[in-house]
Amino acid sequence: MASKEKDTKEPEKKEKTPFPTHLHKDIPLHNVKPGSRGLRKPTEEELRVRKIVGINAETVTDVTSTDFPGHWPNEDHAWDKTKFQNTFVIKFHHHTPLEATFSLIGIDASVANAFRRIMIAEIPSLAIETVYVYNNTSIIQDEVLSGRLGLVPFTTRNKEAVFKHLKWWKKADPLKNQEGCDMNWDYNTIILSLKIECTRNEDAASDEKDPLKKYHNAHVYAKDIKFEPFGQQLDWFSGENAIRPANPDILVAKLRPGQVLDLTMHAVKGQGKDHAKYSPVATASYRLLPTIDITKPILGKDAEKFARCFPPGVIGFEKVTAEDAKIKDSGYEGHIGEKKAVVVDAMRDTVSRECLRHEEFQGRVKLGRVRDHFIFSVESVGQWDSDELFMTSVHLLKKKCQALKANLANMNQGGK
Repeated sequence: MASKEKDTKEPEKKEKTPFPTHLHKDIPLHNVKPGSRGLRKPTEEELRVRKIVGINAETVTDVTSTDFPGHWPNEDHAWDKTKFQNTFVIKFHHHTPLEATFSLIGIDASVANAFRRIMIAEIPSLAIETVYVYNNTSIIQDEVLSGRLGLVPFTTRNKEAVFKHLKWWKKADPLKNQEGCDMNWDYNTIILSLKIECTRNEDAASDEKDPLKKYHNAHVYAKDIKFEPFGQQLDWFSGENAIRPANPDILVAKLRPGQVLDLTMHAVKGQGKDHAKYSPVATASYRLLPTIDITKPILGKDAEKFARCFPPGVIGFEKVTAEDAKIKDSGYEGHIGEKKAVVVDAMRDTVSRECLRHEEFQGRVKLGRVRDHFIFSVESVGQWDSDELFMTSVHLLKKKCQALKANLANMNQGGK
């Protein structure tokens, strides 16, 4: 039999396709410096435009970030600590003990969202876990009353003790033979009591209709809950540092003469990811800073209509000056003294896109959002001050990073 000759012909080598630099014709390379390995520094205007998320009438464009290595040719976008320290900014706009509005500028969405999630789900707080009902003759069922008590937030001025001295209380799992782990000690349980009875007010008028005047203890409030320290809690939570309801005027129940509440409650430290009653925030959200660019003049009655398309305070008015009219092709020629629309405070805008619905504003305005400018709105339920919530979230995220770094070091040691 004739043997088949093996095909020893080498495959043809394909030429490498050059990088498609024609896709980036909008990037001038005139400022590439010799000895810089072909790298260029983008201009401030280029960086500003790249950060804008386009808001159109029915679509949103440029939603993904592009400031990462390899996306823009001949540019270095590797993360640099010094550069981050110089560009990152925190700016507070409104601050009270219960509410705060602040901006994080120059940060990635993943980190900003990590702060938000930590504030909602991982900052520890105190809440009632177990209720022992000895007597309840009110019209509220035991389980409904217990649920209402569980949602009452408790606080103390000694926040450090909540972190360091109070330990986590865990419910025993009978399937895992966890005996004794759910026992109550001074380092994991706060004991509270509620003992109150409604009686008639002998000094009230006979025709009195208001139950608060006609009866004593007609309404039961959170301030009626008493803290009963034991063990070392006398050192941690005494005097001004005593455990107390964050809002003393929370209505718990309504009573009438002869009705009694006699309860003992156990409060423990928990996190919002376990149950919403442990979440220290009512809201923790952010939005991107809106941008409004008026590309062509909007004058007279159109300016007034344009302002009505936005919330109050976003758009203002100025008069066209002689200097404006002298600029060639500015659109202000021959309109000296007329009213023109200007952007006063874009941060107040809700980005309703109302202005894009009107034909007279087509091609005159561009809407967008700044991708790395996050406006946070945090509302505390009272256990923590609003600024403490954010600083604590930073502290917890730092601990997570340190734990990850330690685990990576252990992996490297194990590989060796």
